[in-house]
Amino acid sequence: MENNKTSLFEKDNFVWMLIGVVVIVIGLFLMSGGKSDNPTVFAENEVYSKTRITVAPLLILAGFIIEIYAIMKKGKRSS
Repeated sequence: MENNKTSLFEKDNFVWMLIGVVVIVIGLFLMSGGKSDNPTVFAENEVYSKTRITVAPLLILAGFIIEIYAIMKKGKRSS
C-alpha cells in the first residue's frame, strides 16, 4: 500500500499567505490608536488621521487580496 500524501498548497502558496498575513497585521497596527495624554480631550487630528482612515484600511484590503491570490494560485505541475 502506497502512502501518497499530496498537499493542497505548495511552498509558494504558503509564502504568499504569510506575506498577506503580515500586510494585514501591519494595517491593523496602523489603525490601532495610541494612548492620549489627557483622556478628557478629544484629539480629532489623531483619530481622523490619514494613516488611520485611508492607509490602514487599504493595507488590510491588500492583505486580503494577497490571501485570495495565495489560495487560488495553482502550483507548478511536475511531469
